[in-house]
Amino acid sequence: MSDPGEAPDIEAIRRMAEETRAAFPEPFAALAAEVRLVVEDWPADALLDDMDIDDAYDLSGLYEGVALPERSVDWPAPPSTVTLFRRPILDEWAARGDVTLQALVAHVTVHEFAHHFGWSDAEIASIDEWWT
Repeated sequence: MSDPGEAPDIEAIRRMAEETRAAFPEPFAALAAEVRLVVEDWPADALLDDMDIDDAYDLSGLYEGVALPERSVDWPAPPSTVTLFRRPILDEWAARGDVTLQALVAHVTVHEFAHHFGWSDAEIASIDEWWT
């Protein structure tokens, strides 16, 4: 990012998300290490259709994989992926105006990794006031 007025690029968002993952306490840090972390500008139209989401701005992150509690030695899981969507995150950040971009990226990152650890949206919302 060379211009201070320029929106953070994909790499800047990815670095923020990686800093968040690096700060996870044990045992979560070890459990999160295997997850691929990706940042894209937008969710694909096919993904939005599959999830029955009409507005791409409504999806800031996604966990794809088999949550840890659902895995077994009889059913090995392929690597999981957490994807953050830059443009919806930037839009929410601008609309909120009450949090730093780093805090919002960290929040979305933690939310998606919580799915990897086996938490449902309802369970996350029960302890996280941003999702209630």
